[in-house]
Amino acid sequence: MSIMTEDQARTILAKVIALSKADECTAELAGSTEGNIRFARNNVSTSGIVSDTELSVQVAFGKRVGIATINEFDDAALARVVRRAEDLARLAPENPEFVPAVDKQTYARTDTFSAATAAITPEFRARVAASSIAPCKAANLVAAGYLSDANRFNATANSRGNSGYAASTALNYTCTVRTADGRGSGWVGRNVQDAGDLDAASEIQTAMRKASASAEARALEPGKYTVILEPAAAAGLISFMMRFFDARQADEGRSFLSKKGGGNKIGELVYDPRVNMTADPGHPGAAVLPWDGDGLPRERMDLVKDGKIANLQYSRFWAQKQGKRAMGNPGNLIMAGGTKSTADLVRGTAKGILVTRTWYIRMVDPQTVLLTGLTRDGTFYIENGQIKYPLKNFRFNESPVIMLNNIDELGRPVRVAGDESSLVMMIPPMKLRDFTFTSLSDAV
Repeated sequence: MSIMTEDQARTILAKVIALSKADECTAELAGSTEGNIRFARNNVSTSGIVSDTELSVQVAFGKRVGIATINEFDDAALARVVRRAEDLARLAPENPEFVPAVDKQTYARTDTFSAATAAITPEFRARVAASSIAPCKAANLVAAGYLSDANRFNATANSRGNSGYAASTALNYTCTVRTADGRGSGWVGRNVQDAGDLDAASEIQTAMRKASASAEARALEPGKYTVILEPAAAAGLISFMMRFFDARQADEGRSFLSKKGGGNKIGELVYDPRVNMTADPGHPGAAVLPWDGDGLPRERMDLVKDGKIANLQYSRFWAQKQGKRAMGNPGNLIMAGGTKSTADLVRGTAKGILVTRTWYIRMVDPQTVLLTGLTRDGTFYIENGQIKYPLKNFRFNESPVIMLNNIDELGRPVRVAGDESSLVMMIPPMKLRDFTFTSLSDAV
């Protein structure tokens, strides 16, 4: 019963709401069937399917809140989880930042479901692995990768009359290809909603080319260079930065978006005027669930408009405190760009460095979003519009805020996966000035 129909989910949630004697009750159902296949050293190592469904019940007596979860759905189990949540609420201290559950909301349908992805079979996963492994074997290269697919549903209801149901799918494919002697490495990754958009046999060629081309890496003195960041490399830095688009952090002086003397930088020019970022739950190819974790509807909103901060995320508590309107927490990030591919940007570069991936990124200074990390799986020197030779990997110290003020050119956005925040992102390849590499790394 991992994937419930809308009627099944609403029936269970209605029972839960009716069982509660608390001042308010919010119930959420989430279920998924997730498949995967993992391969390494040109052989499949693991494959499996995990199915689960969970009910979460949150109740409140005044400002005392209790939460309980269960994965049984008969009447006795539903009564048991409601009583447990209520018992916990009676024991809990008052929450000084308590905000009542949302009233009845209207959720626009978003195109988050693909029948092709929901119908993926073990045979499909095996074909993806075979399409990745076979060409590598033939070329004396070594493939290691992972494919995961998910078919999910989310349903919510509360005692104030709000309810919602949505189905969604996702597929993520990554593969690292090494030369047999381990001196060259290439990588490719695809994050899609529709399984029909993945062609592993074509994608693996990218990783193979980079692996073969990176085997004789040369050392280049660290310093500031013009770089071309592929979308996955840029996403690694930008997703860190988006954690600070929170009004409370900014208002309390804990963010690069804090204003000296108090307040935040909404309306101020922070980036190059070519930087435009939006959150849009219905964006074609990057749609997300129409509500956030608090039950607020997600809306299309500008985050950065022509380099200026257009909106920050106000939690319901902070919006109430500051006299602002709370909006649903974004589930995606859409960054505008141009029409050129990464290869087009390379052809237009006199001298620079191409970065395939950024990896092991860590925060150095939250006030400036200074990050440190490493390049990986294919770093190349560009001269006169051509890839001249592979480079040893670098450690970088760079702020995405500074990075987005040093733009030479933006390419065509593509869908990539964000970090653990689970943002769906559309990010362009970027040609940037003065990107700071601080040291070399011997890792391939």
